[in-house]
Amino acid sequence: MKTPSSGIAGPWARLTAVSALALILAASLPPTLAVAQDAAATSTAPVLSLDEALRRAALVDPSLAPTQARRQASRAAVRQADVRPNPTLGVMVENFPTIGGGDLFRRTETTLTVEQRFERGGDRSARVSLAEAEGLLVDATARIRQLDRLEQVQRAWAEALAAQAELEIARERLDLAERFQTEVGRRVDMARDPLFAGARAEAELAQAQIDFDQAGITVRVANISLARFWDGSSDFTLGAETFADTRSALDVTDGVAQADLDIFVAQRDIAVARVAVETARARSDATVSAGVRHFGDGNDLGFVVGASIPLGRYDQNLGAIDRARAEGLAAEGDLAAARIDREREIARLQVQVMARASEARRIGQETLPQAERAVVLVRDGFNRGGFTYNDVISAQTALLQTRARRVAVLKQFHIDRARLDRLTGAHGALILALETQP
Repeated sequence: MKTPSSGIAGPWARLTAVSALALILAASLPPTLAVAQDAAATSTAPVLSLDEALRRAALVDPSLAPTQARRQASRAAVRQADVRPNPTLGVMVENFPTIGGGDLFRRTETTLTVEQRFERGGDRSARVSLAEAEGLLVDATARIRQLDRLEQVQRAWAEALAAQAELEIARERLDLAERFQTEVGRRVDMARDPLFAGARAEAELAQAQIDFDQAGITVRVANISLARFWDGSSDFTLGAETFADTRSALDVTDGVAQADLDIFVAQRDIAVARVAVETARARSDATVSAGVRHFGDGNDLGFVVGASIPLGRYDQNLGAIDRARAEGLAAEGDLAAARIDREREIARLQVQVMARASEARRIGQETLPQAERAVVLVRDGFNRGGFTYNDVISAQTALLQTRARRVAVLKQFHIDRARLDRLTGAHGALILALETQP
């Protein structure tokens, strides 16, 4: 029997299950076949930029629906806060006769009254201000949640870029191992090298093939994980030149993301509004009543009026007022502390991003050319009998380690860039554009 699924949980549960199945299938495909399929698909797949990945993820953010519901709730709270107290209708019957004491209706007195409570301390306007401040807190919390999600998308994009670069390193290692195994095999056949050299070259080739297959799986998993942010397919490529582009290190930061400060500003405004609410409650409300009294004996009618107001003898609401003021001071302190902490982290990340960009550039311009030249020279000398097998392996290992180091530096550069963009609210314009869409 098929079990129906309803609401938001059903579709998201199915999408999660599909994503998990896709990851399992990606890891279980025959490596060589899977990498070949990826290579064929990459030649025709569109290039996915960071801006496009962020846009796709923002359009299908699962927090949009609950955020909209919370905003509706805050607007309803504002409407409710602006409502006046309801009047009270009362009836009082007096002078009931005792048992056997005479006619019931001739001796009773009945009073019908209408009472209205009047708020004297500005309660209604204070309640409205508090509800509006709570609505601003909902908006600030929603923007922070969206910025955090976009940071996750940017990190996933950086990890997919790094996985693609690591696949290229694994591919180069495999090519080197294949060529070297061919050369060693030829030398063994000519009895110029011992048999163990051929066995070692074959072992190196086998390990290079394993590493290449695993790198291919890592690329597929990273692409699927990235595509899960918008529930799409992973038929895209990221572009090798994008990974090496470090020009964003020169971008001037715009300071702390306003959304991170808005949440503390909203908390401060809520505390200020609560001070007004508690101050208004400290002033007693007056109750005015008016009514008509009917006298059973003679059917006479009389008009009655009354008023009451509590005496502020004991409860003056001073504790609640002091508490609200203290919470306001705490919110002010939290705002100042948050600004300082984020400015310090932004400054650190800015320097770190520039340092990583410089390191990656120097590795590419200074270290890599020398390592590549060393491999060419050692291989030529090995073919002439001037170097040993270990010399060739050491030179190739140094080259691959240099490439891996550059990839690691660039990966951390993009991850740091994602964090810096989050702290500065670099993608706030995208969120604002989505909020203003009709």
